[in-house]
Amino acid sequence: MHTHIVPVGFDYDRLIAPLVRDQLDVDRVVLLEGAVGSQANVEYSRHLSETLEKDFRNLLGATTERVIVGDVYDYDAAFEQAFDLINAELDRGNEVWVNVSAMPRTVSFAFATAAHSIMVERQEERERIHTYYTAPEKYLETELAEELRRQIDLLSDLQAGGVDDERVADRLDSARDLLAEFDERGTTIGAKEVDGDHIVELPVASFSNVKPFEELILFTLGEHGEFESVSELAQQLAGDLGEEYTDSFRSKVIYNVDRLGPGGKGYIEQEEHGKSHRTALSRIGELWVRAHADRETRTE
Repeated sequence: MHTHIVPVGFDYDRLIAPLVRDQLDVDRVVLLEGAVGSQANVEYSRHLSETLEKDFRNLLGATTERVIVGDVYDYDAAFEQAFDLINAELDRGNEVWVNVSAMPRTVSFAFATAAHSIMVERQEERERIHTYYTAPEKYLETELAEELRRQIDLLSDLQAGGVDDERVADRLDSARDLLAEFDERGTTIGAKEVDGDHIVELPVASFSNVKPFEELILFTLGEHGEFESVSELAQQLAGDLGEEYTDSFRSKVIYNVDRLGPGGKGYIEQEEHGKSHRTALSRIGELWVRAHADRETRTE
């Protein structure tokens, strides 16, 4: 069963459109509503939550639950709430997807970090935990601002006494249509496609330190891209270090690759290729190498 945890802010499309368009599995949805802010903001978010609750049920056949976030600016409380929610879904045997597209950044970051922490603690289930973001196709705020500027110009012309009724009617119709769209769909429209998908999954790194020999492996993969087998990688490393390629050295490489792989720190991914395993950096591994490109490597 796939559970999506969705903090609700002032967006509609980004919270449901990518799931419909990409035909993702959605069995259960937990909608998070903020309880802090102006009364208008709270009511607006509640209205969107009600609409999403109906549409998740009608469009995707998902069961829904609405949960209150007491203070959307309390990071610690949001993290604790996220930790409990995600763990509870995993305990039920569900795969968990956390949408960080909406709500104040404190909540989004707290839920993303909680997902990260749980992934480290529950290594065997890390493939069942996902965080993702959806980019909007356009922002309504900018159009609203431009429309307001035109209204100001119109009022200025009215004060000057040179505007006919048709121009006033056109501007009023345009303003009413835009505000109606804003009331219906929130501050953004649509779900933007990025690299062929409507969801950008956020990679999660291990909290474990990378040891010197592991660093060397990561930098070597970063330099060469991928190796057809771990043995080929070991031969490259032996050559770079000026060491003899022996069974002992190969075993050392295999051990460290396993520690860096999907069942370990997650920096390396492997694909079975005949009797060998094609070895390359995972996405988070690529980010690690980029972030540490200027760091001097050491070997054990």
